[in-house]
Amino acid sequence: MSNSLLPQSPSIRRASTRRRAGSNLPPLQDIHHGAIQAIRTFLKGRICYDAFPISFRLIVLDTKLSVKRALQCLLMNSVVSAPLWNSDKSEFAGMLTVLDIIHLIQYYWRTASYDFATEDVETLRLEKLREIEIELGVAQPPLLRKHPDNTLYEAAQVLVQTHARRLPLLDYDSDTGHEVIVSTLTQYRLLKFISINAKIQKLNLSLRRLKIGTYVAASSPTDVPEGQNPYHPIATATLNTTVFNVVHMFSELSISAVPIINEDGIVVNLYETVDVMTLVRSGSYQSLDLTISEALKQRSLDFPGVVICTASDSLGTLLQLIKKRRVHRLVVVEGEEEERKGGRKGRLLGIITLSDVLRYIMGAGTITETQEPRQTQMPSASSATLPSPSVIGSPTIPAAPPIA
Repeated sequence: MSNSLLPQSPSIRRASTRRRAGSNLPPLQDIHHGAIQAIRTFLKGRICYDAFPISFRLIVLDTKLSVKRALQCLLMNSVVSAPLWNSDKSEFAGMLTVLDIIHLIQYYWRTASYDFATEDVETLRLEKLREIEIELGVAQPPLLRKHPDNTLYEAAQVLVQTHARRLPLLDYDSDTGHEVIVSTLTQYRLLKFISINAKIQKLNLSLRRLKIGTYVAASSPTDVPEGQNPYHPIATATLNTTVFNVVHMFSELSISAVPIINEDGIVVNLYETVDVMTLVRSGSYQSLDLTISEALKQRSLDFPGVVICTASDSLGTLLQLIKKRRVHRLVVVEGEEEERKGGRKGRLLGIITLSDVLRYIMGAGTITETQEPRQTQMPSASSATLPSPSVIGSPTIPAAPPIA
C-alpha cells in the first residue's frame, strides 16, 4: 500500500522556548528627569549675554521723573517695568513695576481725596514711591542685579530664590567706573531660551504629577464650609466685585491678576494689574468704585485673551507654547478627567506662573508618585474673556498680551 494513501498524522507544534527580549526603552520618568538635568547643565554653560535677542530696546527711567510721565512712558512702549537710575549718584536705583503703581493707587485711596490725588500725581517723583511702600507696610523689593557674564544658571537661581520676575543686568564703564544698565533678564526670556535650545519634547510628565503651580485645596467647592473661600489658596473675584477690592488683593498678596469666576466656579475672565495702570495716568480714581464687569468694558477690543490648560497637560507642551507665543501664566481648569470624577469642565482648578515653571526646572520641585497637587503660595494669572475652555496645544488658545 502506498504511503500516500495512509492517513496523515496531525502536525504537532512545540512550544517555543525563546524568551521575548525586554524593552530597552527607559521609563517616562527617567526620560523626563534626564531632560531636566540636561537643561540645568545647559544653563551652567551659557551666560546671560547668550539669551539676549538680536534686537531689543531698553527703557531706563530717572528717579527724578514724575510718576505720571513714567507711567505714560511704560504704556506708550507696551511694557510694565523699567530699570530706575539715580542721576545724582550715577547708579542703579531698582525697578519700577506695575506693583508700585498698585501700591500708589491704594495709598491715594486710603489717605487722599480724588482732587488731591489728581494734583499730587502730577508732581510726585519716582524716588518717593519707596516711602509710600513703607507707610503702607508692604515689603520693599530687593535691589537685585547680575553681570551679563554670569551664567544663566546663576541668574535663574536669583530669580527663584527672590521670587523676582525680572533681573537687571549691570556692567561697569571702563573709563568712569560707573554702573551701566545693559538689559533686563525676564523669566519669559529665560524660559523661551530654554524652550528653543533644549529637548523639551522629552519633558512628558503631566503638570499634575510634577506639582507645578498652585491648586485649589478642596477636592470640591461644596466641601468647604460656608463663609470660607472654596478656592483657597487662590484669590478669586466675581463680575460684581469692585475694582478696589481686587486692587487690594494685588497689593496685599503681591499678585498680578485675579481669576473672575461665576457662581459655579467656571472661569469667565481675569482682571490683572495692567488693567489698573491707566487709572493713575488718566486720574480716574473714581473708577475704583466700578465693578469688574463695568471695568472690563473699558478694556481694549484687541485684547488677545487668556491661556488655559488642564492638569494632565505635560511640561513639554507648556514650554512648546512659550516657544511659540508670549505667555506669562496659565489658568488650570477642570477637564474631562475631573469631569469623570464628578467635577465641572471649565471650573477653576489652579494657576501656573512662569515662576512656578522656573522653580521646578531649577530643582525646587520633585517628581513623586502622588497624583495630588501640592499647595504653594498664590501666584498670578493672565486675563481675558474665555468663550470656552481650551487645552494647551489647541489652535483656539488665544495668545497672551505682550506686556513684558
